[in-house]
Amino acid sequence: MATEIYEGNRPKYEGHATLEMHGMAPIPEDERYGRLHRVFTVWFTPNLVPAGFFIGTLATASFVGVGFALGVVAIVVGTVVGGLLVAVLGTFGPKSGAGQIPLARLSFGKSVIVPGILQWLSTIAWDAINAIFGAEAVHILIHVPFWIGLLVILAMQGLLGLFGYEVMHMFQKWMSIVLGAMFVVVTVKVASVGNFHAAASAHGGALTGGFILMVALAASFVISWGAYASDYSRYMKVDSSRGGIFLLSLLGVSLSSIWLEILGAAAASAVASGTSAGIQKLMGGGVLGGLALVAIWIGTVSVNAMNDYSGSLALQAAGARIRRPYVAVVVTAVAFGLTMWLDTGNLTTKFENVLLFITYWVTPFAAIQMVHWWRSRGQVDARHIMDFGSLASGWEALVGLLAGFGAAVPFMDTSLFVGPASSGLLYGGDLAFYVGFVVGGVVYFAIRAAETRSSRDVAAGAPSAGVLGGTLLVPEPAPVTAPSEA
Repeated sequence: MATEIYEGNRPKYEGHATLEMHGMAPIPEDERYGRLHRVFTVWFTPNLVPAGFFIGTLATASFVGVGFALGVVAIVVGTVVGGLLVAVLGTFGPKSGAGQIPLARLSFGKSVIVPGILQWLSTIAWDAINAIFGAEAVHILIHVPFWIGLLVILAMQGLLGLFGYEVMHMFQKWMSIVLGAMFVVVTVKVASVGNFHAAASAHGGALTGGFILMVALAASFVISWGAYASDYSRYMKVDSSRGGIFLLSLLGVSLSSIWLEILGAAAASAVASGTSAGIQKLMGGGVLGGLALVAIWIGTVSVNAMNDYSGSLALQAAGARIRRPYVAVVVTAVAFGLTMWLDTGNLTTKFENVLLFITYWVTPFAAIQMVHWWRSRGQVDARHIMDFGSLASGWEALVGLLAGFGAAVPFMDTSLFVGPASSGLLYGGDLAFYVGFVVGGVVYFAIRAAETRSSRDVAAGAPSAGVLGGTLLVPEPAPVTAPSEA
């Protein structure tokens, strides 16, 4: 069983800026490290990007039309709902030592190929969404063609993703201060020119539908992090506070997202678009405009490096026998073509479609992960993820994922497709995320309960065990100890 391709050099302590060759293999318990506060900064910084600002501007767009006040409510509700998903899944990292998609090998078995490929493609799509703003910022700042600005962005994010976990944690920590200060300046400017009283343009049922859609758009910005969540906590010690990880993850991902989206909602009428050029113009050009462009540049590199890193783990989990750093470089390269496509035509329409379509699968996937974790009482043995050939089929999880996604289709609302429930009962609202989550989780739970004739896979207080597809794997008997925390 040749699994060494998934192992290799890895950081051993905070500040250890080594090239991480380690891939999806679980981190040994005696090599874990990292203080709790890093969970906050690693989720706070990457959301300080124009994509969040752009989502906020959609509150007053004609197809949403909820205005500023109701838009803020929708932004807060959607972001917190999405953030809860990230916060829960992030707690799986210290207990398992595994990344999110690699950990899914326990529930999905060989069918992990599906969420693995979906996640890999999603990271490329997110790279492109963010890079279009970053490349434009570089283009304006140093007066180079857009495609050269794009290469600059991709090269910087590729280098950061290449070095891996610890270097990215360090970068996010310091950039949380730098970008936070820069966006405080942007906030002061928006406070003087923004429209905080924009009335809703939709009424009656259309207003209800617009509100539901705006909640979905805000949620989609953070829900996608759910498929990355434990990637950035897997090096933490087993006894790290789960409550602390949950709270700091929720605050990190929510505060920055809500902040930028509210700025976008307030500034929507003051900028021609939510692009980098529009933000520069909002700042009045000059030094302040340049400062905003630098913030966009840094923020893009910050968020896309995380995409590249998680994409590399996802592709390994899907069965690719390629060293993690090399996969990260491939993700970066493929994103170039998609970014160039996004830069043509109607950005608003493409942005909405990509944003929603690359996220719909995440909620049923997350529900299956949560059900599997609950059934196992968190006593999973991630060592069993290493050999793809020994994995069970995992058909139960795949059926749950497909059922969740299929049930969500009637509730979707994009410019490419509007489901009958969305266009009829919901007046254009989008409830696909929630339907997918509930149906995916329930179907998977029902199948596993029928197979095992039990709602749980591990008896309370039993030694650590892992569920591999439909098979319960129990390790060698261990000395009797106090029951582990469920």
